[in-house]
Amino acid sequence: MRIASVIAAGGLVLGAAACGEAPDDDNNNAGGDGGKKFSACMVTDVGGVDDKSFNASAWKGLQEAQKENDKIDIKYVQSKAEADYEVNLTGFVNQKCDFILAVGGLMSDATKAAAEKNPNQQFAIVDANPGVSNVYPMQFDTAQAGFQAGYLAAGMSKSGKVGTYGGLPIPPVTIFMDGFADGVAYYNKTKSKNVQVLGWDKAAQKGSFANSFEKQDEGKKVSDALVAQGADIVMPVAGGAGLGTTSAAKASGGKYSVVWVDIDGCESTPDCSAILTTVVKNIPDAVKEATLKAAGGEKLQSTPGFVGTLANNGVSIAPYHDFDSKVPADLKAEVDKIKADIAAGTITVTSKAQPTK
Repeated sequence: MRIASVIAAGGLVLGAAACGEAPDDDNNNAGGDGGKKFSACMVTDVGGVDDKSFNASAWKGLQEAQKENDKIDIKYVQSKAEADYEVNLTGFVNQKCDFILAVGGLMSDATKAAAEKNPNQQFAIVDANPGVSNVYPMQFDTAQAGFQAGYLAAGMSKSGKVGTYGGLPIPPVTIFMDGFADGVAYYNKTKSKNVQVLGWDKAAQKGSFANSFEKQDEGKKVSDALVAQGADIVMPVAGGAGLGTTSAAKASGGKYSVVWVDIDGCESTPDCSAILTTVVKNIPDAVKEATLKAAGGEKLQSTPGFVGTLANNGVSIAPYHDFDSKVPADLKAEVDKIKADIAAGTITVTSKAQPTK
């Protein structure tokens, strides 16, 4: 898989399509008029296309596919509630879209239902595997990169407490939290330290959740509680709701910092000065490659699908940006070695939420 650096989620302020309706042609941005178009149609989850997170990443992948092949016609529809998922997917079936992309683990059941009703339709989904032959799953072992981020956070914490919280307790969320907690534990074991993880108990699979992927005030509320308990680095795994944490961290004047997720926070949010790094899920390239293959006539197989790892650069941690001069050289080297050790299998990262390979 060709993996490039994750590109900024800019230029995504597009007209939102009403639920169940075809998006305006303004969203299509199709190049050229000659020949038959290949229609690639995306259904967002409730976070919306400009969530600075996984929906934005998936749309970026479609945009990149279109840049490479101007016969690809792209559009999206935004889901305002979970009840819209199957309606929006079916709407694209009725529009005879060639390739229908569902974004997010919450859409698994709706995608499965739509795919089973339309066995000749090519679907794909990010962050889930419904186990249906005509759905191509793109999943990411973010526990691996989360492990690196946990080790880094433990090494950078001055209070000896770091925190994490999720949007909802679902596998694409808790996998980050598992890896983060294990990375902190590995740091403690290696350095004979006792850095605490607030907001997530991996053994019990219980922790703090905003119960939203879009309400920034709910994200801020959860991270405020973690900071009040002493956390000086917080990792929100909550899509757009996590922006409540980044903006508050930026306003705190350095009281605490953030580990962002999905797409490099320094490229997708205005809060770079507060972001230590990002646990990157390389959704853009996975979506781009799947779309180009489908447009080229390839039938995408549900098995094995795609699983992003540190070894294939499907997951990674982003550059340190504003924190680059603040992260000690020896800590940077240790984090890099962890990547090599995980990729080589010397360190094994486990999570109940890991996708099957």
